Amino acid sequence: MHEQALIDTAKALVSDGKGILAADESTGTIKKRLDSINVESTEQTRQAYRNLLFTTEGAEDFISGVILFEETLFQKADDGTPFSKLLADKGVIPGIKVDKGAKPLAGSSEEKVTEGLDGLRERLADYAQAGARFAKWRGVIDITDERPTDYCVHVNAHALAREEILHRSAKARIGEIVHRHRRHRFIAAGQLVPALRSRLHPVEAQRNRRVDGGGAEPAAAEADKTEAVAAKA
Repeated sequence: MHEQALIDTAKALVSDGKGILAADESTGTIKKRLDSINVESTEQTRQAYRNLLFTTEGAEDFISGVILFEETLFQKADDGTPFSKLLADKGVIPGIKVDKGAKPLAGSSEEKVTEGLDGLRERLADYAQAGARFAKWRGVIDITDERPTDYCVHVNAHALAREEILHRSAKARIGEIVHRHRRHRFIAAGQLVPALRSRLHPVEAQRNRRVDGGGAEPAAAEADKTEAVAAKA
C-alpha cells in the first residue's frame, strides 16, 4: 500500500507537460522579492502572494506539484480553504521543504552542509496531517576543479540517509526518498530555467558524470546540485 502510494505520487509529479512549482522561499528570500516592489514582508502579504500564485486560473494544467514553505503549508486561501486542500482539489500535489537550509560546513572553507534534522520526526507528522504528500531535502554540492571533497559528499550523504530513516520511522510515515539530480535553476516563483551551457571543462565534466553515477549527461556547473525529494508513502 505504502509502496504503491509512493509510485503513484512520483509518477504524478513527473507527468508529461507539467513541472513542480518551487514556492518554498524562506522568509528572508521572499522579503527581498517584496522589497523590490515596495511591499512590507508580513505574514499577511506573504499569504496574499502565495494566494495569487495558487488561485491562478489554469495553473494546474502546467503544475503537477508545489513545494511549500512551512509557514505556507499552514496558511489558508482568502476563502478560508487551507492552501494544501486548495491545491489538492485542483489536482496539484502539495509538498513541503523540510530542510533548514545549507550552512557553512565546519572544517571546509567554501563547502556547505544541509541542516534541519533536529525535530524532523515530529515535524513530519505535522506536515502529513496538514496535507503534504512529498518533501524536499536538498544537498548543495559545488562542482569545481577542487570540489566536491570526499568529506563534503560524505557529510551530506550521511544527513540525507538520516533524513530517510526519519521518513521511514515517522509515525505519520511520509515515505521513501526519490533521488534526482537538478539540472535547472529555480528563479522567481519557482520558474525553471534550463541550464544553457553545453560545453564543460573536461575535469568538471568528469566530476559531473561521477555525481550522476557514470551514465547521465553532465549538467551546467552553476546549476549542478544534488537534491532529494521524499514522496509520501
